[in-house]
Amino acid sequence: MLAFATSSAVTRIDFPALAICRGLEKTVAARIAAVASYRTVAASKMVFCEGDPSDNVYEVVRGMLKLFKLLPDGRRQVTGFLSPGHLLGLAHDERYLYTAEAITDVTLWRYPRTQFDRLIDEVPGLARRLLAATCDELRAAQDQMLLLGRMGAAEKVASFLLAMAECQAGESGDEDEVHVPMARNDIADYLGLTTETVSRTLTHLKREGVISLSTPSHIVLQDRERLSQLAEGDGAAHA
Repeated sequence: MLAFATSSAVTRIDFPALAICRGLEKTVAARIAAVASYRTVAASKMVFCEGDPSDNVYEVVRGMLKLFKLLPDGRRQVTGFLSPGHLLGLAHDERYLYTAEAITDVTLWRYPRTQFDRLIDEVPGLARRLLAATCDELRAAQDQMLLLGRMGAAEKVASFLLAMAECQAGESGDEDEVHVPMARNDIADYLGLTTETVSRTLTHLKREGVISLSTPSHIVLQDRERLSQLAEGDGAAHA
C-alpha cells in the first residue's frame, strides 16, 4: 500500500490494483504513483467542464460520475456514467471535449498531463495499458450508439439496467441488486428519452414483476431472463 496525505486524512491505496496500473510491474506502478495526487469532489460538483484545458488524467476510485456534452441549442446529451476503475480525460486534445460531474461524492486519483505524457514514453507497458482503456471507451461509445438507435423505451431501459448490473457485479454481493444513484432525467438524457417515459417504463416493469423498487436509487432485478428478452427487443413491453 502507498499512503498519500491530504488536507483531511491519509489515504491508502494499492496502486498496482488500480485500472491504470493493471498488468504492470510494481516498480512501474510506483513510478505512476509518484506523480499522482488524491482529489475528492462533492456530489453535483464538476471535475472539469467542456472546453477547460485538459491538464489532468483521472481514475475514479469511489463514487460515480456522469459525462455530458451541451448541444448548440442548450440541450444536454449524457454520454456515460463512470464508476470505480474507469479513466477519464485520456483524449489527446488541449481541452476537454465533455463535462464530468459528480453524481455522488467521488474520490479520484489525478495524474498531471505533462508528467503523464512523459511516463507514456518512458514506462514499459503503460502505452499498451492506455490503448486497452481507450478501446474500452470506444466500445462503450458504440454500445450507446446502438442503445440510442433502438426504438422502444422498454428496450432501452432494460438494456441500461442490465449494463448497470454488469458494471456493479460483485460490489453488493447480490448480482441482481442495482444501485442507480443518478436522477431520472440523467437516465433520460443518456437513453434519448423523456424523464416521464423513463419513470413510466420503470413503473411498468415493476408492475409486471420484472423489477422491484425499494427506493428510487435501489432496483432489484427480479426477472433477469425477462429483462434480457426486453433488452433484445423480444416482445417489448409498452409503458
